[in-house]
Amino acid sequence: MSGIHPQALVDPAAEIADDVEVGPFSIIGPRVRIGPGSRIGPHVVVTGRTTIGRNTRIFQFASIGEEPQDKKYAGEDTELIIGDNNTIRELCTFSRGTAQGGGKTIIGNDNWIMACVHIAHDCELGDNIIMANNASLAGHVRVGDWAILSGYTLIHQFCTVGEHSFTSFASHVNQSIPPYVTVSGEKARAKGVNTEGLKRRGFTAEQIQQVRRAYRVLYRSGLKLDEAQNKLQEMARDSGEIEPLVEFLRTTEKSMIR
Repeated sequence: MSGIHPQALVDPAAEIADDVEVGPFSIIGPRVRIGPGSRIGPHVVVTGRTTIGRNTRIFQFASIGEEPQDKKYAGEDTELIIGDNNTIRELCTFSRGTAQGGGKTIIGNDNWIMACVHIAHDCELGDNIIMANNASLAGHVRVGDWAILSGYTLIHQFCTVGEHSFTSFASHVNQSIPPYVTVSGEKARAKGVNTEGLKRRGFTAEQIQQVRRAYRVLYRSGLKLDEAQNKLQEMARDSGEIEPLVEFLRTTEKSMIR
């Protein structure tokens, strides 16, 4: 393992692919697994039962896989799972799960996670997510694919952040965010559809129009939530773009921003 700096401390029991790079003064614990092509910068601590996939880069001073910041935690055997092709910048802190929350914190693939981001215990992130500097997730948060959380966004525990959604700078979110929706504010409120994000991801003008129609049903029609849900179910029969909204309304555990 020529990529491991002589001043790094790597436990012999750690399972590390031959081409992994580990920078000086980093510490890799005995129950850590790191996949091929990954790079761990200097002064990084990776501990606990933590799995890191292929081609993931972690920058200096990050703390990955430490015990959850939860008073209920009593040393149970929980884990952190990080997928492939992730970028994790300086000073990030990712916690393992808790027994009460299923025992796993999970981060998917191709995520871009900027400096000073905190991901708490039992969170579950999908793929292609952007979390800007100092965004923070409390425990048990779910974040869907392609969501963007701007700097200093704070997400309350047990919230769901829908796919393709967007939070503006310093949004304080204490309710779930439906797919496609942009929210903003110290007490976050819905502001419209994440149209620019959908364009960048290849949605056609017709698809975006369908999403806008669904937004109007949910936020502008005056319908009660169950009535809006029924209307969206009807719309989803003819438009696949509506299905994520229907699924969100069916499964989210916490009240939504409306």
